[in-house]
Amino acid sequence: MAERAARLSLLVALLVLGLKALAYALTGSVALLSDALESIVNVAAALLALFAIRLAQKPPDATHPFGHTKAEYFSAVLEGVLVVLAALLIAKEALPRLFHPVPLEGLGPGLLVSLLASSANGLLAYHLIRQGRLHRSPALVADGYHVLSDVLTSLGVLLGVGLAWLTGFWILDPLLALLVAGNILLMGFRLVRDSVGGLMDASLSPQEVARIQEVIARELEGKALEVHDLKTRKAGHRAFLEFHLVVPGETPVAEAHRLCDRLEKALEEEVPGLSVTIHVEPESERRG
Repeated sequence: MAERAARLSLLVALLVLGLKALAYALTGSVALLSDALESIVNVAAALLALFAIRLAQKPPDATHPFGHTKAEYFSAVLEGVLVVLAALLIAKEALPRLFHPVPLEGLGPGLLVSLLASSANGLLAYHLIRQGRLHRSPALVADGYHVLSDVLTSLGVLLGVGLAWLTGFWILDPLLALLVAGNILLMGFRLVRDSVGGLMDASLSPQEVARIQEVIARELEGKALEVHDLKTRKAGHRAFLEFHLVVPGETPVAEAHRLCDRLEKALEEEVPGLSVTIHVEPESERRG
């Protein structure tokens, strides 16, 4: 499903790029040109996401025993960088027009084409973010927010160019483009920050850790003495959990093993994609 969503993202990105290039050709608006420039970045980002998702789905091998899931974070970081680059390109195109506004022509058809492209992008952004969260795919989520930034850009452009058309105040064209570029810049920095967190083995969210602790407490009631050194980390659509489980010293090995199997099954049902490692310790290791 994640790869299918990534292929859809690439197809829609190509379609939207064609529509926005047409909108610029009809109007000559620097804001619409900036919008089209960002769509070029969207196509590159969609290609990166598709490649990363395919690589992340490869099973573990001798040189990558924990799998290839972190490949998605590299894609997400690159997408964040591309979003920042798009914002800088928009600013580069808009600044000269800010000091030398230019009247625009053919705005009716151009704005209509741009609105059509934005509608397609809005639906795509919703689908990508939803599928990315469902399948725990950082690359899809990043691509979804990237597309969402394009939607915000387009709405700002449509508003600015529309107001300029109605009022003849043509400086609104580059001014709105610069404001939207600032918003895209912030979104790009957030994407990079979140993805770097994954590459640095950031823990699961407090909500997910709380759910894990609830499952452990429920499954171990009366069967173990203590759980400590609980650690989590995430890697793409997979998550990893390890902790130490203290059992009574007289507990047979087979019984401790059955308890661990039960725990692992319950935890993996609660958090899909979770890999669990449990270190069993005798009562003598209990922390006071």
